[in-house]
Amino acid sequence: MADKDEVAWIEEQAVASKAHNGHDSKEVDERLEELVRTEVSRIELTPEEKKRVIRKLDLWIVPQVTFFYLLAYLDRGNIGNAKIAGMQTDLNLMGIKYNVVVMVFFIPYGLLEVPSNIVLKMVRPSLWISFLIVAWGIVMTLMSQVQSYGGLIAARFFLGVAEAGLFPGISYFLTIWYERYQVQTRFAVFYAGASLAGAFSGLLAFAIQHMDGVAGLAGWRWIFLLEGLFTVLCGLVAAFTIPDSPQRARFLEEDEKKFVVGNLQMQTGSGQGRVTNDEKIDRKYIIAAFKEYKLWLGCLMWLGNGIPVYGFTYTAPTVVVQLGYTTTKAQLMVVPIYVCATIVTVLLALASDRVKQRSPFVIGGFLAGACGFLALIIIPHPKYPGVTYGFLFLAASGIFCPIMPALGWFANNMAPSSKRAVGMAILLTVGNLVGGLFGSNIYLESTKPRYFPGYGISFAIMLTAAALAFALRILYQRENTRRDRMDPDEIREKYSEGELLDMGDKSPFFRYTL
Repeated sequence: MADKDEVAWIEEQAVASKAHNGHDSKEVDERLEELVRTEVSRIELTPEEKKRVIRKLDLWIVPQVTFFYLLAYLDRGNIGNAKIAGMQTDLNLMGIKYNVVVMVFFIPYGLLEVPSNIVLKMVRPSLWISFLIVAWGIVMTLMSQVQSYGGLIAARFFLGVAEAGLFPGISYFLTIWYERYQVQTRFAVFYAGASLAGAFSGLLAFAIQHMDGVAGLAGWRWIFLLEGLFTVLCGLVAAFTIPDSPQRARFLEEDEKKFVVGNLQMQTGSGQGRVTNDEKIDRKYIIAAFKEYKLWLGCLMWLGNGIPVYGFTYTAPTVVVQLGYTTTKAQLMVVPIYVCATIVTVLLALASDRVKQRSPFVIGGFLAGACGFLALIIIPHPKYPGVTYGFLFLAASGIFCPIMPALGWFANNMAPSSKRAVGMAILLTVGNLVGGLFGSNIYLESTKPRYFPGYGISFAIMLTAAALAFALRILYQRENTRRDRMDPDEIREKYSEGELLDMGDKSPFFRYTL
């Protein structure tokens, strides 16, 4: 912590410099900023007070971000429901046309995630996140008016542009509020919005498609129109409800703000040293994220989710229809699959935070999903529709449950916050761009009802992802062991507090989560 006499002296120098030169000394300003940045709050709260602070965060932040992500996933995934509600026939989406429509979304969606998180780090989160929500709500509303295959492609492209920043933005946003072994559970709750979106999408589509013919619009057009208008309304409200940072949170008392900020600074994993969430975005942090080889290995692992999840999400309603059920019944039968996946995702995230481990849950989830897809390959289709339907539960749970432990793993292991913001966006860019492009093209209409390419590729990629997760654990473990052998006093003699902060996860005091 900065010495109070030193701070007072520097402030005096700043005043003297301004009086002499007519402006503040750049050197003095930079030194004062450095002292403020490295200062740690010493606020101590009782266990009950700490619980009260966490409850406030949970009640104010988590429900909002969960709801926003549910909207995003609902608005990108409802095209699967619209397809079987008449859109495929009305727009003549025969052959691979539907796959192309689904795929085009992921080009801007993946490419713009990193730029979006850089902007988020530069501006107020409340403004940027609410802008994104309103933007894709407008696109979704206008999608109800498309009259051709080309128009639908254009609408899906701009939907990808607008939605690109939400998932990486919220994922980073949560890390500036919660400790290392608290954030995982909150990730899971907010991501549960994605799982529940599959359920809500089916329920909403079931209800809305009955408006077919109202005001001269087909039922599938009403799906886009009503869901889009609702999203716009929610985005406008979000500008006033999203808190920008712990320091500016109106729902926290001053002591509670200092406690949250100081507590986050101590999240190094070793009990020594500090990390910062308050540094300004800088080119060196962006470069550091792109140069992190463990992150790129994690990107390959992340494809074990990205490819299967998008292929499954956009095809699940059609798969159920191919089992011999009516379109209306298929919309409803998809709901329990996603509810099950949601429950499994949240329970495993709670367990991961409790035992303070990430990799076992990542590996276990990938292996479970691989088993589900292997079973779907083996089962004769459509001879045993009930058995096939049952293994869709295992496949969906295996797809969704490793996502949050994997995301939490990299959020825990990247510092400072600028590197983490960019690194998390890189991870999601690879998963969403590559995963979306490939995943939306592995369940081809010509392969029904066995869908062998889709099931087979999903099985292979999830098995490979489990092996990559194990390799990453070994790498992190070796680095922790090396740093454990270093002498703390020698480290402090070699580096200043500012230098250790700038090193982030490369600091000798930083320990990687396993």
